[in-house]
Amino acid sequence: MDAHARQLLEKLLRDGDKADAGVRSRAAALTQSSLADYSKQRSLQAKESFETTMQAARAQGAISLIWDEPQEGNGFIKRVGLVDSRALAEFLGHTLFADILACARTQFAPYVERFPVLNDVLQRWTRLRTVRTMTPTSVQDWLDAVKVIDSARDVTADTISVPIREASYRVFKDSKRIEKLAGAVDVLLCGSVEAVPREPAAVWGELGLFREEHPVLLAGNVIIRRERVTACLDVPYVGLPAATIHGLESVPRQVMTIENLTTFHSEAKRLRNEDVLLIYTAGMPSPAWRAMYGRVLRDVPGETPIFHWGDVDEGGFRIAATLSREARLAGHSLQPWKMHPDDIPSDVRRKATSYVLGRIQHFATAAGWSALGEAVAEAGFTVEQEALA
Repeated sequence: MDAHARQLLEKLLRDGDKADAGVRSRAAALTQSSLADYSKQRSLQAKESFETTMQAARAQGAISLIWDEPQEGNGFIKRVGLVDSRALAEFLGHTLFADILACARTQFAPYVERFPVLNDVLQRWTRLRTVRTMTPTSVQDWLDAVKVIDSARDVTADTISVPIREASYRVFKDSKRIEKLAGAVDVLLCGSVEAVPREPAAVWGELGLFREEHPVLLAGNVIIRRERVTACLDVPYVGLPAATIHGLESVPRQVMTIENLTTFHSEAKRLRNEDVLLIYTAGMPSPAWRAMYGRVLRDVPGETPIFHWGDVDEGGFRIAATLSREARLAGHSLQPWKMHPDDIPSDVRRKATSYVLGRIQHFATAAGWSALGEAVAEAGFTVEQEALA
């Protein structure tokens, strides 16, 4: 098969995919501009090689040919029209895009009930768009991402904090496989193809996987019951392994979780002598962190205010929904802190899309903050927590 002819026929097939997907209005065809290099050909052998390939594709019922001379072969081909995409794909030895997409849909089918975002992934692919640079040929990566999440959730919260390469070898017999799946795992966890990509460490942390384990940061004039010692937190803050924090020996007047590190540091210094417990979530908290949070809250009287201060964006409200669920299990109701639009100066606001605002409302409702979600949606903007510190 002539290399130049093959290259143009592959382009024609891609244009046919675009027409089928509705992202191209004109019928797929190779016009004189695409055929310019061929038309300038001065080698009879090269010209005939090109035309032989085109004629073979036509013989398969894949394309139509229009020549610039009445007698075929005397002049040059001036137009190549796509007649049958499937026939052209078979001629080129390719799998038709529609078949690739149908195969992806079949492979995703057992998992879409638990991960509805896979339907959104398929919809994007149908429109020839990528998801985190991934195309329908990456189906196995998505299936492996599901396997990673299921494997992590099968382990109890107290023991799920494990090295990522150890977990990868256990699941795939390949110590580096999981690290190649950050994009797909992130989308599945967030449930959104439009969510802002997180750093891989944040994705793995949500599942309790790590390269090196990070301690929980706590601050305040509060006594913590630990594995080997019960003592007041040092100033301005203390870092402790989540599993070693068993509960509280003093009663704080308030508990507040804080999503961002800059804000945590400033509040830790400001409130270091107050009987207020501050806990840094490090973004979406890990299973071990969430188990620790539950143990701490069970030692807190029911009337003690429990607050969360996070980003006023999709990720921030998703974290809030997760923390609210843990708080309810411990007998408390989580309340927002400085997350209402009225608390946000106009100069730090960023306009949000209707999709993002809808996601914020969804997670705000899950957190028990429906009114706040409606207020943010009506205001139409988001903001990162550091801007409010």
